[in-house]
Amino acid sequence: MGYQVAIDGPAGAGKSTIAKLVAKEKVFIYVDTGAMYRALAVYFLDQGIRAEDTDKIIRAVGQAEVKIRYEEGLQQVYLNGVNVTGRLREEAVGNMASKSSAIPEVRAKLLDLQRGLAQEEDVVMDGRDIGTCVLPEADVKVFLTASVETRARRRYDELQEKGVSCDLEEIKADIRERDERDMTRETAPLRQADNAVLIDSSDMTIPEVTAAIAELCK
Repeated sequence: MGYQVAIDGPAGAGKSTIAKLVAKEKVFIYVDTGAMYRALAVYFLDQGIRAEDTDKIIRAVGQAEVKIRYEEGLQQVYLNGVNVTGRLREEAVGNMASKSSAIPEVRAKLLDLQRGLAQEEDVVMDGRDIGTCVLPEADVKVFLTASVETRARRRYDELQEKGVSCDLEEIKADIRERDERDMTRETAPLRQADNAVLIDSSDMTIPEVTAAIAELCK
């Protein structure tokens, strides 16, 4: 079994950015579980399925095959043989992933893939329920969070840099809605694991957060 680092937290807390840097520093493999759910979301959207169509999602999930590959040290996500990595940060994909990931059949689809990777490699894995459900025996567990205002500003700046028109207040509202949905869903809700270290990155730099987590990995 590999060494396992689990980083959980709400949307926009910087989990992926930090997890990648920790993995690089520790020479571990970074596993972005959110990207797997987003890949399934791409499939659902391409099939014209709405997030409210739970029955259609359950039927469709069996037709989608998600694979993780590492090319030149970077994680690439394939959906039915097609690299969809470039589409995973689209706003519609994120919203669909947040809603569809609450469906037990969707989570079961990816659970074996996630655990299999952690069995074979030293990994840093981030998501919403890594320390509580996916890797409950992880060597290091971190709950990474930040204020709604901080997370919204980060997302706003990210979209602005890409030339995407956006409204800061709408982003705040979307984050609050996503937090509520993630924390109250019946299947694997977002919560801090009992033995996880809480890190609030609102007033921390990326290097400071990275160093704090890397220090936990002995």
